[in-house]
Amino acid sequence: MVLPLLVVIGTSFGSTGQLVFPPRGFSLVWYNQFLSNPSWKGAVVNSLITSSGTAVLSTFLGVTAAFGLKGVESKSLQYFVPIALLPLLLPAVVIAVILLTYLSELGLHRSYFAIIIAHSLWATPLVFFIMQAVLAQFDWQLRDAANDLGAGPIRSFAEVILPNVKNGIFASALIAFIISLQEFVMALFLSGQDTRTIPVLAWIGLRNELDPTISVVSTLLIVVAMLLVVPAALAIGLERLAKQL
Repeated sequence: MVLPLLVVIGTSFGSTGQLVFPPRGFSLVWYNQFLSNPSWKGAVVNSLITSSGTAVLSTFLGVTAAFGLKGVESKSLQYFVPIALLPLLLPAVVIAVILLTYLSELGLHRSYFAIIIAHSLWATPLVFFIMQAVLAQFDWQLRDAANDLGAGPIRSFAEVILPNVKNGIFASALIAFIISLQEFVMALFLSGQDTRTIPVLAWIGLRNELDPTISVVSTLLIVVAMLLVVPAALAIGLERLAKQL
C-alpha cells in the first residue's frame, strides 16, 4: 500500500521533464515551478476555502446530530443512523450530477458554496459517527449533576461537556478537511474557472501535459493528509478513529 506513494514521491524529485522511477538525478525544480505557477496558487487558495468551509459546516451538522441523538430516547431514532449513512453509499458522480442540476437553477453550480455542500454530504456522516464514539465515552451523569447545581444548558455544555469532547470535535473537523481536500469527482462537476481545487487542476494537467509537477501536487496532498491524520488520531485515539473510518 505504501509502495505506490513512494513511487509518486520519488518522481517528484527527478531532474528530467518526464515521470521516471527511480528518478534520474535529484532536483527541486518542479517544486519551484509549482510554487511560482499562478494557476496552482489559485487552486491552493480554492482548496483551502472549500476544505475550511466543509470542515465548519460538516462539523456543526455532525456534532449537532450526534448530540441530538444522545439527548432523545426513542426507538424510532434507531433508523436515523442508517439514514445518516446514505450519502456515503451514493457514488460521487451521482451526488455531483444531482447537485449540478439543482444548483444550476439557482446559478450556484460554479461557486465555492456548491463544492462545500457536496463535500459536506460525505464529511458530515463521518463526523457524526466519530462524535457518536466520543460521546459514548462521556459520563452523562456529569451533565446531570451540573444541571442539578443550577447550570443551564449552555453553561453545562460549555463548562462540562465541551472540555471532555473537544478533542473529538477537533479530530472530526480535521477529517472533514482532509475529505474535502482530496475529493475530485464532485469538485470537477461543480467547480468553475475561478473555483478549481487542487485535484481538479491536477486532472486537467494530466489531460494536457504529463510532467513531474503532477507528482509534486500528489506528494503535497499525501504529506498534508498525513500531517492532519496524526493529530486527529492523537486527539481521539487511533483505534477509535480507525473503527469509525
